Amino acid sequence: MSMMSEFKDFAMRGNVVDMAVGIVLGGAFGKIVSSFVDGVLMPPIGMLLGGVDFSQLAITLNEAVGETAAVTLNYGAFIQTVVDFTIIAFAIFMVIRAMNSTKKQEEDAPSEPAKDIQLLTEIRDSLRTR
Repeated sequence: MSMMSEFKDFAMRGNVVDMAVGIVLGGAFGKIVSSFVDGVLMPPIGMLLGGVDFSQLAITLNEAVGETAAVTLNYGAFIQTVVDFTIIAFAIFMVIRAMNSTKKQEEDAPSEPAKDIQLLTEIRDSLRTR
């Protein structure tokens, strides 16, 4: 089997395609959440804390000298990233939780026995009544 045909078989498996779709959707969802956190969630939180812009929070480690830029520790951006992660993790948790509860309901639902089992049960029951 040539390398190209082997790669084609690998790439066209259902799991690989599903994973690729999940990665693309996850990336898009991450951008949506980042936009929500940066533009909607953090400004009111910053306003409640006294007009703080979280994206600008930083500790200056070394002042700017001449044309050399200042060295800063940008912990505000880190806080926003942690909030992004928390929201994304919670959303994924809720989706998986919903999927698991649906799966559990399907497993708990009583299934009808096969036709041959039903027929054998009827024969057994009729023999018992004789």
